[in-house]
Amino acid sequence: MKNVVLLGSTGSIGTSTLKVAEDLPDRIRLLGLAAGNNVQLLSEQSRRHRPRAVSVTAPARAGELRALLGPETEVFSGSEGLLRLATLPEADIVLIAIVGTAGLQPALAAIRAGKDIAVASKEILVMAGETVMAEAQRHGVRVLAVDSEHSAIFQCLDGKPTRSVRRLWLTASGGPFRRTPKQEFAHITVERALQHPSWVMGRKVTIDSATLFNKGLEMIEARWLFNIEINRVQVIVHPQSVVHSMVEFVDGSIIAQLSSPDMCLPIQYALTYPERAGSDRVQTHLAKLGTLTFEEPDLERFPALGLARRAGDVGGTLPAVLNAANEVAVDAFCERRIQFEQISQCVARAMHAHRVVAHPTLEQILEADAWARTQAKP
Repeated sequence: MKNVVLLGSTGSIGTSTLKVAEDLPDRIRLLGLAAGNNVQLLSEQSRRHRPRAVSVTAPARAGELRALLGPETEVFSGSEGLLRLATLPEADIVLIAIVGTAGLQPALAAIRAGKDIAVASKEILVMAGETVMAEAQRHGVRVLAVDSEHSAIFQCLDGKPTRSVRRLWLTASGGPFRRTPKQEFAHITVERALQHPSWVMGRKVTIDSATLFNKGLEMIEARWLFNIEINRVQVIVHPQSVVHSMVEFVDGSIIAQLSSPDMCLPIQYALTYPERAGSDRVQTHLAKLGTLTFEEPDLERFPALGLARRAGDVGGTLPAVLNAANEVAVDAFCERRIQFEQISQCVARAMHAHRVVAHPTLEQILEADAWARTQAKP
C-alpha cells in the first residue's frame, strides 16, 4: 500500500490519478488532496476517498470546505497548505500535478522530508532541474516521471546507464496544426488551438501542444530526469500517439514503449513502481491501429523546439525565463491579446533580453521567473 499525496486533484492529471486509485484500492491510499478553488469537486473527491487532509488555494474557501467535510478531515489553504500536505509524515510519495510554478516549493519540501515525488508539472524540472535532482540525490529519494513520454523513456532505460544511450527520442503528436501552412498561423483561434487530436488535457498544456512548447519543455525535463546532455534528446512527430517515446542505444538498437493514449498508465506506473499492477483500463489493439508513422518536426513553423534547445544548452536561469515567458504568452493568446504565432515571439524576446545566471540559487531562479513574466507581457 502506497500513501499518496496528490497536489492538483481536480485537474486532468488529478482526476486520472483518482481513477487509478479506484482501480487499485489495495495498492494506493490517497492521504492528501490539494486543489485550486474547485471546492465542490474537491469535497466530492474527499467524501469518496477520505483523505486525512486537503488544501485549497484561497484561505477564504477553507471554511466552506470544512463545513462540507466535517471535523475528520484537516483543511489547509494557500502555499502553506501545499507544504503541509507535501510533508505529511505518513506519505510515501507526492504526485505534483499543479500547472505552473506553484509546485516547485512543495516538491523541494517533499524531497527534504524524505518523500519520493512523481512529477507531472514540467515547470518543476524546467525551472530548477539542477536544484531538484541534487536535492533528491542528497536525500536519497526518487523523482519519478508522470508525463507519458518520460515514463516511456524510464521504462525503456530500465536502469541502464546513460553512457549506453545514443539518443532519447521524445514523440510528439504534432498537435492540431501539424499540416497547417505557416501563412495561416495568424488566423488560428483559441478554439482551434484547444482541439488536440490525441489527448484530453488542461488549457495550458493543450496550447503548448499546439505550439510544440510542451515538447521543448519535455526536452529540458528529460535532460535532468535522465542526467543526459540535451544534444542527445531529440523530438520526432508521431501523429498516432501510440509510441510514447524511445531510447536509441549506442549499438543502434531502439526500444520503445507503446500503448493507447491514456494518462492512467504512466500515473499507475509511477505510483506502483518498481512493481507493475494488473489493470484492464488501457487496451491497445495494434491490428486495428494498422499503421504507425513518423516525421521530422518543422522547426520553422514551430520555433519553440529551437528556443527550448537553446535554453537547455545554455542552462542556468534561461530555462526558467523560457518557461515563465511562455506561460505569460499563452495566457495572452487565450485572452485574445496576441496571435498564435506571437507566443514564440514573446518567449524569444524575453530570452534575448535576459542576462543568464549560471548554476543559480533557488532565489535567483525565482527572480528570473518574475523578471520574465514582466518582460514577456505583450
